[in-house]
Amino acid sequence: MAETTQWEYHVQTVGSTFSQPKDEDLEALLNEWGEEGWEVIAVRNHESSNKIRVVAKRPLSSSTRSRRSWPG
Repeated sequence: MAETTQWEYHVQTVGSTFSQPKDEDLEALLNEWGEEGWEVIAVRNHESSNKIRVVAKRPLSSSTRSRRSWPG
């Protein structure tokens, strides 16, 4: 049986209550994440604000797995 891929996730909210993030700032953030192996899987506007929540995932590596604390 094939081994199931395990994932780690990263969630970050960008922008502020008063202003949306600038396109170039969001692009820089996404490029940085891409270099680190993250793949964006969801982008959602925060209700009643100009904030954007970005969710990304990448395969869980053995080095990352050893540093993570899993819920009991």
